[in-house]
Amino acid sequence: MDDGNRHPRHHHDPAADKPGYPEHPKHGRKAQALEGEAEPAQRGHDKHAGHSVAMFRNKFWLSLALTVPIVLWGHMLPRLTGFHAPTFPGSEWIAPAFGTVVFFYGGWVFLQGAARELRDRVPGMMTLIALAITVAFGFSVIVTLGYPGMPLWDELATLVTVMLLGHWIEMRSIFQAQGALKALARLLPSQAVRVRGDRLEEVAVDELRPSDTVLIRPGAKVPADGTVISGHSDVNEAMITGESRPVAKDAGDKVIAGTVNGGGSLRVDVTESGEQTALAGIMRTVEQAQASRSRAQALADRAAFFLTFVAVSAAVLTALVWIALDAEGPSWSSGW
Repeated sequence: MDDGNRHPRHHHDPAADKPGYPEHPKHGRKAQALEGEAEPAQRGHDKHAGHSVAMFRNKFWLSLALTVPIVLWGHMLPRLTGFHAPTFPGSEWIAPAFGTVVFFYGGWVFLQGAARELRDRVPGMMTLIALAITVAFGFSVIVTLGYPGMPLWDELATLVTVMLLGHWIEMRSIFQAQGALKALARLLPSQAVRVRGDRLEEVAVDELRPSDTVLIRPGAKVPADGTVISGHSDVNEAMITGESRPVAKDAGDKVIAGTVNGGGSLRVDVTESGEQTALAGIMRTVEQAQASRSRAQALADRAAFFLTFVAVSAAVLTALVWIALDAEGPSWSSGW
């Protein structure tokens, strides 16, 4: 008879023979801690603090819906294609009205992000975007009210919409990575059956130590990395190794924490537990990947930082030169 299938008389629970025992809806303390820390990506992306995928998605679709008529009744499309949308009483106010909504509804998230960056004295991409849309909005307003020039409602709306799309895609990738980390945390069971002599005791997974012996019943999750001492079973390792078919396990074979035992019982000598398991290592790698910013992103942030100062400095210098020379700026009404 398989040693792993014998239950000592001192501790026999009939329910324990059912597949899946001893599984609980809650995670062990270690798994809970790791899952609770599955937010490093959000901490590592302060520009997205308090943001969500749904928020950017909703803002993008509404801004896109408003941008289409802005472009149709704006100045950009006629100049590029020669197409002129039909006019009617009030059609000249479509671009200003919808552009204002896009600026305050779609662009507000960038204005808030710029305020945070300036408060932290680290102007970056949010500041650059906010500067561009604010200047475009302010100039368009005064031109609409009578100042000679070409309004920039088309440019304002398209810039906000494209930026919302980019941030929606970025937020979705961040939250998908966080979801993967939480899914990994759920692989670890909360309890394990430890063998002490001829007794079986149920303990929390984080109480297991190397050289402990655990009994893994049919359908239960493996609580720690270890080596099979006795028993035979097939173990589903798909969530860890990607192996689609269950892997046969006999005495001397390795098992991995978080995998699911099949129809037989196994007695396993624990070799790694807690943060030393392969599953914990995978989770740490995911956390580090989320928390660390890529070189491309760091380069983009530095470029945005310097570009913001260059843009502001150029604008201020141009204004000072115009004032000093008492010269007029280029006539925007002559076209571009």
